[in-house]
Amino acid sequence: MRKGLTIGTAVALVTGAAMWFATTVGAQGGGTVEVEVKYNGAPQVEKLKVNKDTEKCGTETTIEKVVVGGNKGLANAVASAPGAKGASKAKAVIDQHGCKFVPHVVVMQPGEIEIKNSDDILHNIHTYSTANPSINKAQPKFKKVMTEKLEKPEFVKVTCDVHSWMLGWVAVVPGVAAATDTNGVAKLENVPAGKQKIEVWHETLGKQEKEVDVKAGSVTKVSFEMKGK
Repeated sequence: MRKGLTIGTAVALVTGAAMWFATTVGAQGGGTVEVEVKYNGAPQVEKLKVNKDTEKCGTETTIEKVVVGGNKGLANAVASAPGAKGASKAKAVIDQHGCKFVPHVVVMQPGEIEIKNSDDILHNIHTYSTANPSINKAQPKFKKVMTEKLEKPEFVKVTCDVHSWMLGWVAVVPGVAAATDTNGVAKLENVPAGKQKIEVWHETLGKQEKEVDVKAGSVTKVSFEMKGK
C-alpha cells in the first residue's frame, strides 16, 4: 500500500513538474517585434463642412486618409505576424464619438466586436465585407452598444449611412497584430521565436511584407517605408 502511494506521488510530482516546465518555456519562448512604418510623401488630409447634427458633430470635420507623425512615421497602419498563433483575444471595441469612428483602425482576433454609440444621436453602422457577412444596422441613441461577429480574417471598411463622412476600418487578423501609433510604431508581443513573416497594411497605401528572425526574450526591430500613390 505504502509502495503504491509512493509511486503515485512520484508520478504526480513528475507530471506537475513537466506541466510547469512546458508552461514556463511557452511563456518565455516568444519575443517582441517592434515595427516602424514610415511614409515617403505628404499627409493626405481633407476638410469638410458639416450641416447635420452639428451639436454633436461640429460644423467641420477632418478626413485623415494618410496621417503622418514625427520622423515621417505613418499612423493607422496595421502590423501583424499572421502566422504567430496563440494571440490573446482582447475584446474589440469601436466607438462612434464626435461623429467619428474611434479608433480609426480597430485590430481584432476573429470573433466578437462591440460597436458603441457615445453620441446620443442616430447612427447606422454599415460594413463592407467579402469574407464576413456585411452589417447594415441602425443604432439609435438609446442603443448604446451592439455586439456583432467578424469571424474570418479580412480588412473591413466601416461607414455610417447617416453621416456620410464617417469612415473606419476593422482589421480581423488571426495572428499577433497591432496598429501603429502617431509615430508609426507598433509592438507585436509574444511572437514565437524563429522565422516569422511580418505584414504591414494601410487603407490607402496597400500592403508590404518582410521576414524576420525572432529571438526569444528579445526585441527584434523591422522597418517599412510606404510611398504615396
